[in-house]
Amino acid sequence: MLINGILKLTLLDYPGHTACTVFTGGCNFRCPFCQNAALVLRVPEQPVVPEEELFNLLEKRRGLLDGVCVTGGEPTLQADLLEFLRRIKEKGFLVKLDTNGTRPQVISQALEQGLVDKVAMDIKTCRERYPLVAGIDRPDMGAIEDSVRLLLSNPGKYEFRTTVVRQLHTAEDMQGIGEWIKGAQEYYLQGFKDSGDIIEDGFSALSKDEMESLLAVVRRFVPSAQLRGID
Repeated sequence: MLINGILKLTLLDYPGHTACTVFTGGCNFRCPFCQNAALVLRVPEQPVVPEEELFNLLEKRRGLLDGVCVTGGEPTLQADLLEFLRRIKEKGFLVKLDTNGTRPQVISQALEQGLVDKVAMDIKTCRERYPLVAGIDRPDMGAIEDSVRLLLSNPGKYEFRTTVVRQLHTAEDMQGIGEWIKGAQEYYLQGFKDSGDIIEDGFSALSKDEMESLLAVVRRFVPSAQLRGID
């Protein structure tokens, strides 16, 4: 596993649980609003954290941490991801995997083998506008569609989420997303925040009232949809 960072404690990355977060390097998207640009564009320049540093941390914080959030970059690109997740599970910790859904076969194996307790999949936008928001010309929509179907068939094991950016998302996009994931168990609209490490400048968040308006559009299709990270 190429680990480029560890956050030793978070109450946000795995909602409802105390966790640490593992950041993996490399991604097959170039979302212009990405908040971890260094892990996408400058991976060779990042420090490499030995796996054992994580497992030593888990031993020291046994009883204090519930689980581990594995994020990126895009973790499913890592060749030894499943074995890494297995080691975490064998230690008795919960695992949450963040993904863009482009490698459904990896997600499927992780679920089938009981290596993840929660998969958080980003829905970048409606199908038609994926190239713009993912930042690449030809995202593999077939793979992404497969991941959506896979997760919808695994209730209790997933959440979908969309980071909403003023310059990239409209009410029509939200309707398209809602129609796509109709009936999803968990879906969140997240507020954009500038981390200071964005791939491109010039993006901003919507107001709470504007986010509530978009939420109303989505709830016609996903009644359980909620806002997350809105001040």
